[in-house]
Amino acid sequence: MSERALTHLDPLGRARMVDVTPKEQTHRRALARGRVAMSTETTSLVARGAINKGDVLSVARVAGIQAAKRASDLIPLCHPLLVGSVLVNFRIEDTFIEVEAQVETVDRTGVEMEALTAVTVACLTIYDMCKSVDRSMEIGEIALWEKTGGRSGTYRRSEDLLGSDSAEY
Repeated sequence: MSERALTHLDPLGRARMVDVTPKEQTHRRALARGRVAMSTETTSLVARGAINKGDVLSVARVAGIQAAKRASDLIPLCHPLLVGSVLVNFRIEDTFIEVEAQVETVDRTGVEMEALTAVTVACLTIYDMCKSVDRSMEIGEIALWEKTGGRSGTYRRSEDLLGSDSAEY
């Protein structure tokens, strides 16, 4: 990793919001993923729509979309962006649910934080809706998997969590 100056600090070491006004607007996209580990009984209940609080994945999808649009309200130095689209999808395996969020915009800065916020809040929503049947759930493996656009170009994570035998929702 190359040494770079911390962009969110002014010359005196104080926090600051990076000035993006001189940058050109470009198409930007980010893809993030995370997981909620749980018992096989819980994943089965979610897949069958049998959680008593309702349709877990539908609620988590809406929560993730809302969260992407509010990332700058939650993260102090995150720029407010005009989010063009948010897609939130799920993959259910025996012992976890994987959440994937893709966010796109045409703006002066990237949407990595929006995608990561969407995944995190969707995972939290799954936990909230399933906690009455499984308090041992764990949220983790939240990471940026891909970003395109902007000065730094394309980034793709080298490993792939998605298997070919999964069911996407």
